[in-house]
Amino acid sequence: QLQASGGGLVQPGGSLRLSCAASGITLESYSIGWFRQAPGKGREGVLCINWRDGITYYQDSMTDRFTASRDNAKNTVYLQMNSLKPEDTAVYYCAATSTWCRQNPNDYDYWGQGTQVTVSS
Repeated sequence: QLQASGGGLVQPGGSLRLSCAASGITLESYSIGWFRQAPGKGREGVLCINWRDGITYYQDSMTDRFTASRDNAKNTVYLQMNSLKPEDTAVYYCAATSTWCRQNPNDYDYWGQGTQVTVSS
């Protein structure tokens, strides 16, 4: 089971840190993908942190604004989002795969329930 949290309302230019906490699985053995879905749009990949802590970005616009990290003691993965823009507004999901990072959501075995991020003034 995964649980994403940390979303909320933030002004443009602000920051948020999302958390993905796990129970029943050990996240350090998984690659963790972050995805998002905006209203009326499909689910898209944000980035993925593999089990060696390498990060793969799925959106060029995020490489200098978003990053991911792990706290294995807490069995939690984080998505740090900086310089947020209104177009970042979406429900954000975390997902776990036992393989290397994949951009296709269908390749993930476990999903969190999503957390809403709204960027607005």
